[in-house]
Amino acid sequence: MAKWTVDQSHSHINFEVKHMMVSKVRGQFNSYTANVEGADLTDLTTASVEFKFDVASINTSSEDRDNHLKSGDFFDVETYPTIDFKSTNIAKDGDDYKVTGDLTIRDVTKSVTFDVEYGGKGKNPWGVDVYGFEGQTKINREEFGLTWNAALETGGVLVGKDIKINVELELNPAE
Repeated sequence: MAKWTVDQSHSHINFEVKHMMVSKVRGQFNSYTANVEGADLTDLTTASVEFKFDVASINTSSEDRDNHLKSGDFFDVETYPTIDFKSTNIAKDGDDYKVTGDLTIRDVTKSVTFDVEYGGKGKNPWGVDVYGFEGQTKINREEFGLTWNAALETGGVLVGKDIKINVELELNPAE
């Protein structure tokens, strides 16, 4: 089974959540590792996928917010330094895929499914095959123990429950 590495200079792990019920906060994880194995990534059903997001690398463009997210109110990076995903099933969905796996945040593991679009295969300027994929899923953060919130005096809450996760990957053969 061939092994593939994520080209982190051409890949992104992003998320968004409602803020004060009227706007969105977007962020990303700047550091992560991935193991992708598959004989031919033009058929992702032959692959297995694992990710580890370094929670301390969270970046929402606000140092105060990032520090709060790293605290015990949210991710508790001292105790739970990574968010982990491991695929359990990859199924064809037309030209695209449904990648189901175990997502672990803090000490809670739940099955989630990413809708994954195959971006294509190409050769970089050095003649190396590269593959592109983009996947999205939505989770309820409270199901993973991320329950901190604050009531707004106008009604509603500061932080929405639903988190949209977007993963954009460029994969190269492992050396």
